[in-house]
Amino acid sequence: MYQPVTVKAAVSIPTPAPALAGLRKPALSRWTLVAGLIAILIGAIAAYWLTRGEPATRYITAPASQGAVTRVVTGSGAVNPVLTILVGSYVSGVIQSISCDFNTQVKKGQLCAKIDARPYQSAINEAAAALGTAKAQLVKDQANLTYLQVSYQRNTRLLAIGGASQDTVDVAKNAYDQATAQIVFDEASIKQHEAALDAAQVNLGYTNIVSPVDGTVVSRNVTVGQTVAASFQTPTLFLIATDLTKMQVDTNVSESDIGAVKLGDKASFTVEAYPERTFQGVVTQVRQAPQTVQNVVTYDVVIAVDNKYLSLKPGMTATTRIVTAEREHVLRVPDQALRFSPAGASAGAFATGQGRVWVIQNGQPKETDVRLGLDDDTYTEVIEGALKPGDAVIVGGQASSSTSSPTATRPRLFGF
Repeated sequence: MYQPVTVKAAVSIPTPAPALAGLRKPALSRWTLVAGLIAILIGAIAAYWLTRGEPATRYITAPASQGAVTRVVTGSGAVNPVLTILVGSYVSGVIQSISCDFNTQVKKGQLCAKIDARPYQSAINEAAAALGTAKAQLVKDQANLTYLQVSYQRNTRLLAIGGASQDTVDVAKNAYDQATAQIVFDEASIKQHEAALDAAQVNLGYTNIVSPVDGTVVSRNVTVGQTVAASFQTPTLFLIATDLTKMQVDTNVSESDIGAVKLGDKASFTVEAYPERTFQGVVTQVRQAPQTVQNVVTYDVVIAVDNKYLSLKPGMTATTRIVTAEREHVLRVPDQALRFSPAGASAGAFATGQGRVWVIQNGQPKETDVRLGLDDDTYTEVIEGALKPGDAVIVGGQASSSTSSPTATRPRLFGF
């Protein structure tokens, strides 16, 4: 530990001898040199801190180009045949035979399956027998009518000559009228039995399951020996697509995008089976019925597509892109260029359709006002302005690598 020392001043200082004076001069020069070096070092550090400016900015640019600006709506859906026929059974019974299977090409009226027809044939025989009975009853009643008519006419003549009483004539007249009504009843009964016979024959015809259209069987839901119950709901036995060379994509479009979709819009889609292939189509329907799943509202947009090579299969999942607006061979700039503004420059407020880009000229950013058109979230069309194809527009900036990075540590002064 250093201890404080008190030094008293002398009354007079004698003049140093010449030898001692020569020895003190070198010591004074050494301390002066050290002090000068320290002053130079401090001045250099102060000059560095005073002259050190902000890091230079390196701008990231992209060329203004000519090309297409395309606005699209995306969605997902499924590939389906244009027309699919559900073939069911009107009558109940046991499947006796099946002549159509998956992928079978069928013609209109071709037999696909047959239900056991014996119960329905019995119903036809019963209805035919009842009809025959009704017809025989009519013949019998017609003969009775003829007799009662003759009896009534004879009693009427006897009444005129006093050979029969009025009561006898009235009884004959009543019997004749009843016989006439019985004929009408028998004729109606015959028609009723004819209708029952026709119904039995129709039911017998329904035991033959035939294809109503030309097409391809895409689904078979029954097997031989299976009992079909058509009492409450018509069962679906076969699913037949009319023409697999014409397909459609039923895609779900969100309610926020559906307003931009219209009939005739071009569309494209991909399926997982062909990841490197893009199929082209056109919008043929924008259906009005909403579909709500977990509070998300979507609408069904139908895209027609040609499938002449039968590459697409029913039920494939499709990722669709519907072109709602398109501009070709127009001047365009990246969207980042419209959002960029150099440090210190005011962003400014622009009217709808107006914007500003910064262009590198002579190594410095220069602002250029432009009038904007279609925007596809990647590029924006430039309708008017001093911008030309090939101009380097600024899309971003960062500190140059040749200067100190923003996170670099400043040099310390004397350890502080």
